[in-house]
Amino acid sequence: MDSLTDDYLLNNISPEDPVLEWLERETNIRTTHGRMLSGPLLGRLLTTFSRMVKPQRVLEIGTFTGYSAISLARGLEGCGHLDAVEKNNLHEELIYEAFERAGVRERITLHLGDAADVLKNLAGNIYDLVYIDGNKREYCKYYELVFDLVRVGGYILADNVLWYGKVMRDPLPSDAQTKEIFRFNKMVHEDSRTESYILPVRDGLTIIRKLCK
Repeated sequence: MDSLTDDYLLNNISPEDPVLEWLERETNIRTTHGRMLSGPLLGRLLTTFSRMVKPQRVLEIGTFTGYSAISLARGLEGCGHLDAVEKNNLHEELIYEAFERAGVRERITLHLGDAADVLKNLAGNIYDLVYIDGNKREYCKYYELVFDLVRVGGYILADNVLWYGKVMRDPLPSDAQTKEIFRFNKMVHEDSRTESYILPVRDGLTIIRKLCK
């Protein structure tokens, strides 16, 4: 979306959670990759979606500094719990500080390490909602790894599926991230076990509902 549309949307949706506003500011101060943050537009959408689904179990791949994890945790039902997977341990202190400030420290377990390794240890869990926002070069692998962990009727959300518009270019750019996101979109579209929709918010969010095993 263009900046004018973004500004209009931000001015006409519920205000940003004060803790997330703090986290956005701290992320820009304490890291060099502030653009990786979900931000208020996507964060508000994740919270709204989570509250609609009312999940008991949520899995997130790619936590960064915790913005999206907190957003999703706001919609956890009852004693629901979220498993957050993050490969980079550089921001662990900031993540835990954010969880504490948001009052969700006890509702989120942070798993530091490669997603493929972590998911082996989570194989016995069944999730209502999975959010994918990790390494863009591994989206297809993430999809295959988490599919059996999602209950029938559950959801998989995948961020950055428009990849700055690069997936729509002809010819397709040759960088690994664009090629993988393009392949991921095709894989999801052709998967008869699901139904899906790409929401063109921010950098594109795919909403996938699992229909059968």
